[in-house]
Amino acid sequence: MTREDAIKIMDDLGNSPNMKKHGLAAGYVMSALFDYLQKKGKKPELSNEIWGIAGLLHDADYEKTNKSEELHTEETTKMLHHIGAEKEIIDAVRGHADKELRRTLMSKSIYACDELTGLIVAAALVQPDKKLKSLSTESVMRKFKDKSFAAGANRDQIKTCESELKIPLEEFISISLQAMQLYSNELGL
Repeated sequence: MTREDAIKIMDDLGNSPNMKKHGLAAGYVMSALFDYLQKKGKKPELSNEIWGIAGLLHDADYEKTNKSEELHTEETTKMLHHIGAEKEIIDAVRGHADKELRRTLMSKSIYACDELTGLIVAAALVQPDKKLKSLSTESVMRKFKDKSFAAGANRDQIKTCESELKIPLEEFISISLQAMQLYSNELGL
């Protein structure tokens, strides 16, 4: 499966520009996490590109299924099976929505980074310039600790970076923020 295949799936499922940006952000973070875990000797499965694809597609049918927890990931799963996508991608997409056990580093990573990308975007949007470059790890940590800020961002899910990936929260935020800042133009932030 290629990134172009993933983008076609996003388009075929009728994603809004904001949902596409969410997928892109998660994909960039997933690629950065692959590199980080590899440098730490953790042997992430498959490739950096596949991790980015899993991030890109994790919420591909979220809008199409009207945000239904029961239906979420089902349309994406069908499309991934149809094109013969790697089982690990399917498991990671399903795992982030608790439809599959998270057994791999990839599925554990997408589960943790999904909510964090939204929190980082929210933190950027309250900056005077509405730009990712205005954020620091410390400023995102402050927003993380403020439970009333982006209250919908599940902090417990983000904190699985520590229990499931053995990455300290502040370091996880730093990796994610830097990945998103690197691609701020594509994300419109």
